[in-house]
Amino acid sequence: MPTELAYFISTNRMIDTHEHQPGEEQWVRDGAKDILNDLFGNYQRDDLIAAGATPDELTRAFDHTNPDIAGRFALLARAWHAMRHTGYAEKVRLHARRLYGVQEITPETLAAVNHVVAEYRQPGQRLRLLRDEARLDHIQTDFFSYRVVPDPSGVDFFLYDLSWAGFSNGQINFEEVARDTGIAVGNLKQLRDAMAAIFSRFGPAAIAVKTQHAYNRTLQWQPRSDADAARALETVLRWPRTADDSARLCLGDWCLARGVELAIQHNLPVKIHTGYYAGNDRMPLDWVRPANLCGLLKAYPRARFVLMHMGYPYGEELVALAKHYANVYVDLCWAWSINPFASMNFVRSYLHAAPINKLFAFGGDCFSPTHCVAYSLQTRKWLTRALQAEVEAREMSEQEAIAIVTQITRTNQQACFDIEGRRAYLREALAK
Repeated sequence: MPTELAYFISTNRMIDTHEHQPGEEQWVRDGAKDILNDLFGNYQRDDLIAAGATPDELTRAFDHTNPDIAGRFALLARAWHAMRHTGYAEKVRLHARRLYGVQEITPETLAAVNHVVAEYRQPGQRLRLLRDEARLDHIQTDFFSYRVVPDPSGVDFFLYDLSWAGFSNGQINFEEVARDTGIAVGNLKQLRDAMAAIFSRFGPAAIAVKTQHAYNRTLQWQPRSDADAARALETVLRWPRTADDSARLCLGDWCLARGVELAIQHNLPVKIHTGYYAGNDRMPLDWVRPANLCGLLKAYPRARFVLMHMGYPYGEELVALAKHYANVYVDLCWAWSINPFASMNFVRSYLHAAPINKLFAFGGDCFSPTHCVAYSLQTRKWLTRALQAEVEAREMSEQEAIAIVTQITRTNQQACFDIEGRRAYLREALAK
């Protein structure tokens, strides 16, 4: 029989701190064209590849111009069987049940409901799926750009991060910067001025600063002098495509520090990807350890750092950082799907080690509202298991567990992010 805790978690409206959702026009135009691309069009492909699916099998299976859904799914049968118990596969099952009414995934059942996909790509469905099906208060989206403007399809609902990844990588699009700021960067002072101009123009609309530079370089950070950064910038400007990694690393460290300083000035938390990579065959684990950020955390005690993805597989390392550093917040975005069992255990470990006011429960980290619905269901399922186990172990009462759910799904985020302030700014900007 469902408990009061389980019911509360299943119906509670969560704040979603991390997405890569497309805009309204892009979703209607470019969203999944058939059920196979909808169900498997996210991280599921990574597990299919890890399970041995060949490039040819994947190309043919996801060719939406071929109407033979059953025949195409058969190409994935071997790999699907191998990955069927992973967190990514669980998302497929939850997705199929909730949005397509499919209880058992077979070639025949998928083919029978393929027509439903088009219904989800109608105008307004993006907002409905995220707000009503996933039961989200709002979503915070990294659209891979520092340009943050109001989203008229849901100005209070669709909030956006100011992307700082290119700067943190030392891979700056100087032409874009010049267009947006009027500053043609030729020296370090001009770069500093351009970055300040970016924050002045786009920072008031942003909900946070986001960087996933761990995909291109180590998270290990060190302070860089202006003199060293100036030399690195000169190298990058002179050889924009062939500058050596050491120059980009130096410039990236300097730009990341300036970005953190500007984030403090504009009252924006700084989100940093830690841990696991999406994709296959290119993950140096030493780069992605959360502990690599200790120097940055210490250097900027006034900044609010949101360390993402449970730092998987370095979960306990992340718990230690949250326990030690007052300016560290922990975000479980994406983690529930990477490894739901580890995420469940992480929540229990965190509860007994670090302050509960610094944990964020949910972010789908995906590119489709239909996927986000499934990931929200997955989060609710495993969060229920984690807290129900605590109640059954008599570590807390059911009412205490419900209070914790409220904290980690809404209250903590409201305290960290200036949500209402950003919403007010966006409404006013859109009305002009």
